[in-house]
Amino acid sequence: MNLSKDLMAASSTPIVLGVIAEGETYGYEIVKRVEELSGGILTWTDGMMYPLLHRLEKQGYLVARWRLADSGRKRKYYAITDLGKQAILEQRQQWRVINNALNTLWNNPYDFQPA
Repeated sequence: MNLSKDLMAASSTPIVLGVIAEGETYGYEIVKRVEELSGGILTWTDGMMYPLLHRLEKQGYLVARWRLADSGRKRKYYAITDLGKQAILEQRQQWRVINNALNTLWNNPYDFQPA
């Protein structure tokens, strides 16, 4: 299944904030967690992930710090801020409205079947 770029773009912020809200993490772990949550359907690239993380950091939703990983590599770890937690709550409310509207439309008895 190929998800549209518009849907991917719209959902990336709440997904990333939700993953980071689970605990401090770094880019590659976020990509793997998103893949796990989607059953392998969402496969994000570095080119998509890091600009998003930097944007969320600039918006004040995340803080980042460099840490030495067990492997000896330096990694940039991201944690959610209070402002980021507030953004998650707002995004959750917005997505529930969208989800409810779509469920209402798609669960009606006049559902279209593929030709």
